[in-house]
This record gives sequence, C-alpha cells and structure tokens, in this order.
Amino acid sequence: MTPATEARRAALERGEIVLLDGGIGTEILRRGRNWANHQIDSDPDLVRAIHRDYIAAGADVITTNTFQLSQRSFRNHFNDEAQMATTGAVELDGLAADLIAAAVGLARQARRDGGRPNVSIAGAMTTLEWCFRPDLTPDLDAMRREYREMVAIYQDAGADLILFETFNKVAEARVALEAARDLDMPAWMGFVSDQHGHLLSGETMEDVARGLADLPCEVLLVNCCPVDHTTAGLERLTRHWSGPTGAFAHVGKFYPPVWMFTDECPADQYLDHARRWIALGATVIGGCCGTTPEYIRSLSNSLHPGG
Repeated sequence: MTPATEARRAALERGEIVLLDGGIGTEILRRGRNWANHQIDSDPDLVRAIHRDYIAAGADVITTNTFQLSQRSFRNHFNDEAQMATTGAVELDGLAADLIAAAVGLARQARRDGGRPNVSIAGAMTTLEWCFRPDLTPDLDAMRREYREMVAIYQDAGADLILFETFNKVAEARVALEAARDLDMPAWMGFVSDQHGHLLSGETMEDVARGLADLPCEVLLVNCCPVDHTTAGLERLTRHWSGPTGAFAHVGKFYPPVWMFTDECPADQYLDHARRWIALGATVIGGCCGTTPEYIRSLSNSLHPGG
C-alpha cells in the first residue's frame, strides 16, 4: 500500500472531508488549448501545471487527464483495420496505453513538485462507450476484457486508485469494479444522476446499492451532472449505501463539441451546495467539468480541518 493510499484510507475511516480536484479537460480549454488530444504529449507542461494548481489549492486526490482515453475510443473512428490503414491511422495499437502511462507520470511529477506526497493519484476512467449513452454499453465479454486491460495499465503506471466516473448503468459498474478487485486496485465509482435522482439508464440508487453491495468500492459518488441533480442523486444514494459517499458536480453547459463556461454557479455558491452534500453524509467533495482550482481552494479553505 502506498503512503498516499494509507493517508486517504485513514482520512475516510475517520470521516474527514477528502477533497478531489476539479475539471481537467475544461481547464485546458479555459487556458486556451484544445482538449481533443488531451495535450499529454503535445503540451505536457500545461497538464502538469493544472495538476500542480489543484494540489496547491488543497486537493487530496488529483485525477489523471485521461477521461475518454482508451483504445476503443480511437478505434471507434473507423470501420475496420483496412479502413484505418487506408485513412492513414497506423500504429494505433498501444497508443492509448502509452498516453495513459504518460498522463499518470505527469500527475506523479506534479505531486513531487507540489511537495505533498500524501496526495493520491486517481486514474480517471469513464464508460467504454459515450458516457451519457447507457444504450451503447458493450457486451459482458468485451467489458470484462477491456476493463481488466485498462485497470492494469493504470496500475502499472503507478496510479494509487481508479476513479470510475460518469457511469450510467449498474451492470457496467459491476464489471469495472470486478476488474479492479481482481487486480487488487482501490477503486471509486461515480454515477450520473438525473433530476429525479435516478441513473440515465432509469435504474435507481437502490439498484446501485444492491447491485454493488458485494464488491469492494472505497467511495460511491454522484458526478458530472448539475448541482441540483447531484443533490437529488446523493439524497437517494445515502439512503441505501452505508459506505463513504461523495459528489462532484459540473458547472456550465456542454454544447458539442465544446464546454460552455457560464457564471450560474460561482465558487461561493458551489461551496453552499457542497455543504448540503456534506449534510447528507458525503465525505468526498470535488468538482467536475467547468470547475477550476479556485473552486477547490474555496472548498479547502472552508472544509478542511483548520481551514
């Protein structure tokens, strides 16, 4: 067990507030660059700087810049191997693994630079297909194979845990957590909630709790939805889940292919929502798309012991 994992688990056992970081991809956009290639190899200094800013703001857990980064996401652009070659997409095999390893390395460098060795590095991984489309969930055999491969990549690269985020179906969440369990990798699981506190698949938070009860999951969270949807999901989740819970909402709007930054939920208002989540029992608080290091600094100043 790494020192960061020991510190994180001890804090969770004591019921202390553990702060997750905020948006990575949207922060890259905010700083004037395109997130389409994640900037992992084209501008690693930018990615590293964002991680450092979140560490300085008070985050206890930082997430790798790997959301939607997978071999499947690359291959989904093409019909088959022949069409890939015709188009010019050669040597894609292994590209996602290389980028993920590099992304974990950037987070580890930022942790060293930030002088906070107990900060955990969470490998960020979403659903295999588009995260807001539960109808696209792959078959079980494909999921079992791909999640095991993906978790192993993060583990070998030195991540302290896996953050499965923006999930929308209990069956896929089970497969992901089974892969982490089989590889002895700590895992958190985050679900998208609608305005009624249900998953996008229509499943309830009771379905979530029942469906995942036999699997190791350090924290169960609600994420990547507006603050009011996050509250609705968390209210229902905490009725059925006895383990640690958390929340990290988005602020702004998604207008494909870019994120639209708005002023509808500034950092001080976000803090008010976070206090509501804590009152509901959440002990892990962070930010999703649109949130910035200033949001995490606001949370840290008010919610961390002595802050």
